Amino acid sequence: MKRPRLIALFPTMLTLANAACGFACITFAAKVGPESTEGNHLLFASLFIFLGMLFDALDGSAARLTNQTSEFGAELDSLCDAITFGVAPAFLMLQFSREYHGRLLWAIGMVFALCALLRLARFNIETDEEDSHDSFSGLPSPAAAGVVASFPIALRGLNNLAEESALAPFINEWAIPAIKMSLPFFTLMAAILMVSRIPYPHVFNQLMQRKHRRWEVIQIMFTLAVVYLVRELAVPVIFLFFACAAPVRAVWKDVIVARLYKSKSV
Repeated sequence: MKRPRLIALFPTMLTLANAACGFACITFAAKVGPESTEGNHLLFASLFIFLGMLFDALDGSAARLTNQTSEFGAELDSLCDAITFGVAPAFLMLQFSREYHGRLLWAIGMVFALCALLRLARFNIETDEEDSHDSFSGLPSPAAAGVVASFPIALRGLNNLAEESALAPFINEWAIPAIKMSLPFFTLMAAILMVSRIPYPHVFNQLMQRKHRRWEVIQIMFTLAVVYLVRELAVPVIFLFFACAAPVRAVWKDVIVARLYKSKSV
């Protein structure tokens, strides 16, 4: 008889906490969560996605540090990611921008969820336990979900800014509608980048596993300064920069630099 396989308790609980955050995001966005949100249901839904990102970053590290990595843990992690970083962000986008283009929103949300599933399935078959985990092929699904979840947080910042400054008419009439209308476009962009082959760095592992150059430390300090100055509005800027910097770098390297080198050689 086969001996039953043991399950690593602590990493598994962290992975399941990730899935619980995805479920909480959906329920809060659908207004079927606790009634004490007082109109901030989309904000709480976004925060649960970011909390799920924290659990997702910790479970793999915990499994490797305790030497408890397993095929079961890898499969469970992808299943939980499909909820928190695939279905939940798509539903959050529908709720956030539901005043605009109903059928188009539904189609974009479906594309995002399906691209997240494809991204996770590809990651499972292309990654083994000996992988260095320093980079990804395509935009990671947590980062794509972060792009979507950052917009309700930015909306909270705009509402606070409207209450504290004389820019209230501009913010209420132009900025808030613009941020709601632009989210579906960025959601579709993140979906396409997830299934691309553009290399992206594994930020958490690189921050924790190696020493950093001077310009990297300066970049981190600059990011913290931006967060301190503009607060909630810095969240979408950071995630959009991470999502768009790699494609821009790839285009610069493969197209522009290659053409310049070719012209010089001629």
